[in-house]
Amino acid sequence: MSDLEKRISAYGHAETVRRLEQEIGSRGATIYGRVDHAANAVSAGMRMPPTVVLIFGNPRGGTLIMQSAPAAAYDLPLRVLVREAGPEVLVEYRRPELLAAAFGLTAEAVAPLHVIDEIVLAATAPPSPEGRD
Repeated sequence: MSDLEKRISAYGHAETVRRLEQEIGSRGATIYGRVDHAANAVSAGMRMPPTVVLIFGNPRGGTLIMQSAPAAAYDLPLRVLVREAGPEVLVEYRRPELLAAAFGLTAEAVAPLHVIDEIVLAATAPPSPEGRD
C-alpha cells in the first residue's frame, strides 16, 4: 500500500507536467530537477509509460523545517510524480502530514508544505465552465 496521495489529471501527461511547472513557479518555488524515467528507460534499451518526477521547493520554508529536524532533509525538497497509468494521468506526492509524523514535527511546522496540495489541485483540475483555468 502506497502512502502517496493520488490525483487524476484532467490533462495529458505533457500538459500536466507543463501545468505543474507553471504552478510551481507562480508560487515562488524553484524547480531543482526533473527526472524523466521513461527517457532514461529508452537510454537503457527499455520502455515504460511517460513518467516524470519534478523536484521543487522554497529554501525559506524548507530550511526552517530542516533546522527543527535535520533528517527531514532526506525528504526535501518536495517531489511530485506524473505518470501515465492506462488511459489516466496520475499525479502522486507524499502528504506533508507524513513528513511531520516521520520527523516529530508539528502540523504548524509543515504547514508551508501544503502548497503542494494547492499546486497539484490547480494543475490537474479541469478547466472552469467559463473557459478560465
